[in-house]
Amino acid sequence: MKIGFIGLGNMGGPMAANLVKAGHDVTGFDVAGVTVEGARAAGTAAEAAAGADVVITMLPNGAILRAVATEVIPAMKKGAVFCDCSTVDVASARAVAADAEKAGLLAVDAPVSGGVTGAAAGTLTFMAGGSEAAFAVVQPLFDIMGQKAVHCGASGAGQAAKICNNMILGVTMIATCEAFALADKLGLDRQKMFDVVSTSSGYSWTMNAYCPAPGVGPKSPADNAYKPGFAAELMLKDLRLSQQAAEAADADTPMGELAARLYETFVESEDGKGMDFSAMLPRFEKRHRG
Repeated sequence: MKIGFIGLGNMGGPMAANLVKAGHDVTGFDVAGVTVEGARAAGTAAEAAAGADVVITMLPNGAILRAVATEVIPAMKKGAVFCDCSTVDVASARAVAADAEKAGLLAVDAPVSGGVTGAAAGTLTFMAGGSEAAFAVVQPLFDIMGQKAVHCGASGAGQAAKICNNMILGVTMIATCEAFALADKLGLDRQKMFDVVSTSSGYSWTMNAYCPAPGVGPKSPADNAYKPGFAAELMLKDLRLSQQAAEAADADTPMGELAARLYETFVESEDGKGMDFSAMLPRFEKRHRG
């Protein structure tokens, strides 16, 4: 396929590189001037999109997505697919999809899970919203860039799935870190706690696969001085998106709201920026009740 790829940062760059390696004709654009080996470099987003069968975007937020879409959609050929892989608010995803469809294009919102490591390894999970026809066109590309792609429903459903998933992730990580800090104060050995919880009703991904306690469970960012696999500020972004969506949908999400406030304090008022989101554990270790 002829692919335009806009946004070649920590996630987009490796994703585009995997498409190049698979033999696709990729033209890339990034405002920072980043290039990908084997891909043609375009001078503008519109230039990258012109004549492409699929245009993929990987951008920081909904406002930037809307701005890029305004530039790119008029440059795309009729029947092409606009596939946004950014994590943005549901309203922006739906608005961009509507604009694309009005212009005779197909649209997919397909945020990803798996982080920078997954982007490089081609093991991302894609959560896609859009029509069956649009999903069918981009699914072979998802198979190159990832290990799983789930068609979640109509436009915006991909973003909804990502936001709900990461709200669970943020809440669960906080609970896991709180429990380790409490175990410390109760004199319970961390390894013994892991052995019990990881095989009983406290089982969770944050405990079993991404344990926030160094030296316990499989290797995780905790074993690398909490250098980010998934940065705390990105978790804050996703939790804020969850609360924005909850407000728009009139959904009661008290745990999600509290998790957003805790990560906001951690990132903006403490030392969480630039740390992995599991660095909540050393935060709780230093704190006292009240």
